[in-house]
Amino acid sequence: MIEILYEDKDLIVCVKPVGVLSQPGMGEGEDMITLLTEHLVENKEKPYIGLVHRLDRNVGGVMVFSKKQAVTSKLSQAIQERNFTKEYMAVIHNKPEEPSGIYKDLLFKDSGKNKSFVVKRVRKGVKEASLEYTVLDSINEEKGELTLVRIKLHTGRTHQIRVQFSSRRTPLLGDGKYGSKDNRCEIALWSYRLAFCHPITKKEIDFTKIAPSIYPWDLFNVN
Repeated sequence: MIEILYEDKDLIVCVKPVGVLSQPGMGEGEDMITLLTEHLVENKEKPYIGLVHRLDRNVGGVMVFSKKQAVTSKLSQAIQERNFTKEYMAVIHNKPEEPSGIYKDLLFKDSGKNKSFVVKRVRKGVKEASLEYTVLDSINEEKGELTLVRIKLHTGRTHQIRVQFSSRRTPLLGDGKYGSKDNRCEIALWSYRLAFCHPITKKEIDFTKIAPSIYPWDLFNVN
């Protein structure tokens, strides 16, 4: 059962569980499009669910899906125009040099390896990536220092948070692809908040969801 935070005739704001795909065709297992379509069928609504943004399979948290094609277009445009607030929680190895800041990098996505890299100069396939972060807490655990950070995305590049923190020797806990050597958990990244203007009613939509009280989130006070 998918936890729904808000629903009207135009869109659904819900919580994607860790391990569930954002859409079909990205691997085996359950996906959000199918699960939400089944939800609409059960409620005798038109079975259309539009994908507006994605979360990696092993990342959970708040997502928005549209229920009409016109709404899909409007929400997608709002994201492209950066009229969309996306905030995440992450647990990283070590600690950033500053308690808060902005990371700006050039990222190259290698589709063959499904991996992104920080590069030095602009060339074909390279895009600018930007985010801001705030350190919330830091602890010393048996395998070293772990830090809880809140992140606000300015752009939405593939694996952006993962590669930008990894390039500064602060990889996300559990993210073996980008440098973590701790496999006790899935990637410690959680979609914490979504805020945007409703494309039809023009009212402000703003929802947060705290990460579940399991390792490593239970090491910190994440409220």
